[in-house]
Amino acid sequence: MIIEVRKLVKRFGAKPVLRGLDFSVNEGEFVALVGPNGAGKTTFLRVLASLARPTLGNVSIAGFQLPSQASSVRRNLGVVSHLPLLYGDLTAQENLQFYGKMYCVPELHQRIKDVLDLVGLATRRNDLVRTFSRGMQQRLAIGRAVLHDPVVLLFDEPYTGLDQEACDMLDQILRDVAGRGRTVVMTSHDLGLVQDLASRFDVLTHGIIAASTTPTGLGHGNLLDFYRQALAG
Repeated sequence: MIIEVRKLVKRFGAKPVLRGLDFSVNEGEFVALVGPNGAGKTTFLRVLASLARPTLGNVSIAGFQLPSQASSVRRNLGVVSHLPLLYGDLTAQENLQFYGKMYCVPELHQRIKDVLDLVGLATRRNDLVRTFSRGMQQRLAIGRAVLHDPVVLLFDEPYTGLDQEACDMLDQILRDVAGRGRTVVMTSHDLGLVQDLASRFDVLTHGIIAASTTPTGLGHGNLLDFYRQALAG
């Protein structure tokens, strides 16, 4: 298992958000994590990304434990949230240079060129990021996430703010990443988007994984029916 989570609890004060959650992912799986607002999806991804500390439980990614080996976990992760979190007063190229040097990416100049081509920003490489639209910033954030070719990618509602062209671009990136055997965990509120991409669907509700299935497991049904049944208990 490239991701193993056992009995994960996350509380904010006295309020539990994750309530003894179990979750495991094989290398190369593409897991779509779906659930209602407030179910804990973003909190869970923040724990996996080492951006939030678990209250209780065990979390392992690529053989490293969280939170004690967070720096090793981060070297194996690419993370995209619904907020780009880029440096607005740096150019697109400078943003990627900063992260590439931090991750010691080999042949960085060529890698940056390839990534900017991938996300459709080659002609804007020398423009300040604060001049970019919301969708363009999200494209660059996706480029940053794949820059160091991580073994695990975490996407938290990555389609937020993207126009149709950018959504199509992200679809292609996700298919390319999955096709190269990388592991993807993505949250989404759009069941139609993930149904065509993921190899597994997990429903998170009330702080636990309530149900899990695959495209084969859906049979002649659809993801929406499965999702509704999982929420109904």
